[in-house]
Amino acid sequence: MPTKSPTPLHSVETASRDEIAALQLTRMQRSLRHAYDNVPHYRKSFDAKGVHPDDLKQLSDLAKFPFTVKSDLRDNYPFGMFAVPRQQVSRIHASSGTTGKPTVVGYTKQDIDNWADLMARSIRAGGGCAGDIVHVAYGYGLFTGGLGAHYGVERLGCTVIPMSGGQSEKQVQLITDFKPDIIMVTPSYCLALAEEFERQGLDPAASSLAIGIFGAEPWTNAMRVDIERRMGIDAVDIYGLSEVMGPGVASECIESKDGPVIWEDHFYPEIIDPVSGEVLPDGSEGELVFTSLSKEAMPVIRYRTRDLTKLLPPTSRSMRRMAKITGRSDDMMIIRGVNVFPTQIEELILRQPDLAPHYVCVITRPEHLDELAVRVEMSLRFVRAGADAHAAVARQLTADIKNLIGVSANVELSLPGSVERSLGKAKRVIDKRATA
Repeated sequence: MPTKSPTPLHSVETASRDEIAALQLTRMQRSLRHAYDNVPHYRKSFDAKGVHPDDLKQLSDLAKFPFTVKSDLRDNYPFGMFAVPRQQVSRIHASSGTTGKPTVVGYTKQDIDNWADLMARSIRAGGGCAGDIVHVAYGYGLFTGGLGAHYGVERLGCTVIPMSGGQSEKQVQLITDFKPDIIMVTPSYCLALAEEFERQGLDPAASSLAIGIFGAEPWTNAMRVDIERRMGIDAVDIYGLSEVMGPGVASECIESKDGPVIWEDHFYPEIIDPVSGEVLPDGSEGELVFTSLSKEAMPVIRYRTRDLTKLLPPTSRSMRRMAKITGRSDDMMIIRGVNVFPTQIEELILRQPDLAPHYVCVITRPEHLDELAVRVEMSLRFVRAGADAHAAVARQLTADIKNLIGVSANVELSLPGSVERSLGKAKRVIDKRATA
């Protein structure tokens, strides 16, 4: 069997910062003009703010232009944000629409080609190379994860197993029988697969899998360590969102594992203060904003992702990285005036070897004051430890949450499998205050 060799890097991955900035400026000017000329929403919002595409003389001038938010996409449902005739749109994806009208995204043939190229670049960064077998357990359909990964796997020259989500027993069977090298899946569902391996009497770390490329939900470095230990793999982070493209907007390099590299030749990142909208310098934590530089069907200008992170200098590639997502500005829990993110709770849970990384935070307001309950599963081994041991671990986690985060919580330990598993993004917060 011939030895697989890594696919060469794209020239832009090793370009100088000046070369990247020059390319960004040219593409940004074109993208702004394309949006202004062809999307009524952008013409109206630019004019309302008194700016014109010709005002962009340097990259920093982007701060003069208005933001785009998710409600703008919903207000222009279904095709009002498209910048090309619908007949030139090769594919449509959409969000689930569980909180209102779905957000619709369109792609031209060139957009699909660019997406496949960037996904191939992302898988290459994660350690994949031509000839690998890749098990795709992201959901297919209107969700961008499955098809986005699928096209990238094929573009890189790998063999794709288009499993999609769910059917955990069959997932394990195919991994065992087909012996893939790489799995692409949400981190929470990967842990569910580890449990299924163990339920079948198999050691997940003994499988053929060597690399996991995980995205679609925030996950901590503590969860990375747990996944790598249980699955016996290298776990790398991939980032994307459907409004901007889908997965492959940024991806982590396996040699450094120090945050996803943003593919800055196609997406221009900014970090802003979530309240004031002011652009913050690199290294400052705030809300991530993206402007697309090459999209034809649906350019996005200064799209507010609501993801909280910071921009970091280049390491393994010439483009900047983003730090781990600490949470979302719209997912932040405010408990009696204290800002709390689910990832903070997760980090403390993962410090406890007797607990499993499956949890949900439930917020109520029974008597005019917020109350937080953290329901977390015990490990299978710990279930038999007895009530006294269970109470001690619950007390310790309660104390950690109080001392390290600053809120009081009622920790409830539950049996393995009692917290609902998600085939897509894990639901970590149930806020019952609005319905109380």
